[in-house]
Amino acid sequence: MSDLKTAALEYHANPRPGKLSVELTKATATARDLSLAYSPGVAEPVREIARDPELAYKYTGKGNLVAVISDGTAILGLGNLGPLASKPVMEGKGVLFKRFAGIDVFDIEVDSESPQAFIDTVKRISITFGGINLEDIKAPECFEIERALIEQCDIPVFHDDQHGTAIVTAAGMINALEIAGKTLPDAKIVCLGAGAAAISCMKLLVSMGARIENIFMVDRTGVIHSGRDDLNQYKAVFAHATDKRSLADALQGADVFVGLSGPNLLSAEGLLSMAANPIVFACSNPDPEISPELAHATRSDVIMATGRSDYPNQVNNVLGFPFIFRGALDVRAKRINEEMKVAAANALRELAKLPVPQDVCDAYGGAPLEFGREYIIPKPMDKRLITLISDAVAKAAIETGVATLPYPKNYPLKSVDDVFNG
Repeated sequence: MSDLKTAALEYHANPRPGKLSVELTKATATARDLSLAYSPGVAEPVREIARDPELAYKYTGKGNLVAVISDGTAILGLGNLGPLASKPVMEGKGVLFKRFAGIDVFDIEVDSESPQAFIDTVKRISITFGGINLEDIKAPECFEIERALIEQCDIPVFHDDQHGTAIVTAAGMINALEIAGKTLPDAKIVCLGAGAAAISCMKLLVSMGARIENIFMVDRTGVIHSGRDDLNQYKAVFAHATDKRSLADALQGADVFVGLSGPNLLSAEGLLSMAANPIVFACSNPDPEISPELAHATRSDVIMATGRSDYPNQVNNVLGFPFIFRGALDVRAKRINEEMKVAAANALRELAKLPVPQDVCDAYGGAPLEFGREYIIPKPMDKRLITLISDAVAKAAIETGVATLPYPKNYPLKSVDDVFNG
């Protein structure tokens, strides 16, 4: 761990601090170049945009620029460490946007005294961007912040901690259920955790066919049920009549366990009490709710996923958000709606069933990868992600009326290099 700490600090500090920089996209070699880039030439696009604001997409980088914004109240698994401490994470998100989808990013850390102040700040600067990725904002404030900004902004606003996690989880879970010979509508699901990611995961699963009466959400008090009077409006959606009160109660005969909580909270005894071919998504990072070693030693029929890259079936948000924004930006969607999220999850789910190219296998040690218990979710290095997910999202935006541009002539994209071709 000390070696990782040293390497991580060295990586972020040298040869220059941070992970992002701003690049020039036009020539600046001559006096004429500079006169076009700034005064007097810059006055011409200014006049055009003042005449028609939509021309900002033609004459500036707005259409390919996303703001990654945080208040630092829920940084990774580290908690409320403040906006400045969140900056390395926001820069990192920018790296992933650029690396996987060719999207430019400004990371913005907001020192706000209240959720409303945060909303007001983001709303005022939103005209700069083609989209807004909210990040590392604690629940339940994150729900209200996202809702307000979606209503007030005319560009996509997406809280990735909620929806990115939900999309990748849904894709992997439906595939795991198929392998286990089960279906989403019939699956009994236990969700340990009731924060932003957990609530959004369960909401998306319901959109895709799960039944609320089959979902048992567990928070620090126990099972969320209709007899409790301490539930906020977001948890209350999942309250229904049940005599289950503890995690142990909920696990009896359950088909699926989703952990979005903390380390080592699922015991071997709890896993043993689940139904045949249990599906375990232990997504706490860096230490899952149950280690894969213990899970497999306890049950040979378990299908296991974690949030870690050193085990099979990593639930990794990078499988979703770069390509979701790519599709949304390319049809200039006004928002990212439920249909676009479902389309992304289905595209990701189907990609896992396709033959895996050798270069992807080589990137992960060279062993063959094939749809099955240890390969229910595609790998981040699969170049087909931008082709399939961006395309599915763009089509869903068009079909649901939130797109303002037609289907792009350079679609489906084959690589990041295709972003500006055509």
